[in-house]
Amino acid sequence: MKTIDEVLGRMDQIVSECQIQESRIGFFAILYRQVTRRIKQGILAKEFEDNARMEVLDILFAKRFIDAYDVWKNGGTPTSSWQVAFDASKGSSYLVLQHLFLGINAHINLDLGIAASETMKNHPLEGIKNDFDKINSVLAELVDGVKANISKVSPIFGLLIPLAKGKDEMLLNFSIQLARDGAWKYAGEYHADLNKNFQISDRDKNISNLARKLIQPGKFLGFLIKIVGFAEWKSVKDTMTQLDEVAINTLF
Repeated sequence: MKTIDEVLGRMDQIVSECQIQESRIGFFAILYRQVTRRIKQGILAKEFEDNARMEVLDILFAKRFIDAYDVWKNGGTPTSSWQVAFDASKGSSYLVLQHLFLGINAHINLDLGIAASETMKNHPLEGIKNDFDKINSVLAELVDGVKANISKVSPIFGLLIPLAKGKDEMLLNFSIQLARDGAWKYAGEYHADLNKNFQISDRDKNISNLARKLIQPGKFLGFLIKIVGFAEWKSVKDTMTQLDEVAINTLF
């Protein structure tokens, strides 16, 4: 994949596969496709500091998810962070938001820093900071939009979000703000270290541990999740369609 249009073409295929197979990986995939479309729109409108570079970043970033998905589908072993997300997609006991956050956890906490460094190659990483923040802003905007409209697929969780009064991340042990800050810090560590394989392996171990905590939150939250999940939509395809509508209304 050398263009953002080629990335979108592959994303269309993945979304279609997930719809046909009723795969919960589609929850993340259908939202991420809209993120990619939004980035493409921003590039065409010259919203970024360096629009050509942003396309490179977007391609490298998306490729890490797509490659992980392809490896897993073909019986291989992707990074542990993605493995946890993919394995969880086989079960029906996790919430829609848990599946989404598992994908976001792997993609932001691990993949984004690597993609940013690879985009800059032998150049100072600081040069991409502004555009790095912009792509994070798009992701954060989408997460906020999904949480604000989660009642459409998860009625009980939709009631809990307002009651949490800004502390809703605690309900699922995941903070998008911490993920964004950690991604930039890791990008710097990865960029400066000549041993890239060690950096990926060490980071992946930590991020996969976070993923496991996300799906094993303890007895009280586990009980609460069961109650919330009881009222969630059961059709993967219908949930994907609704999430797609939320993403469109949020980003465009």
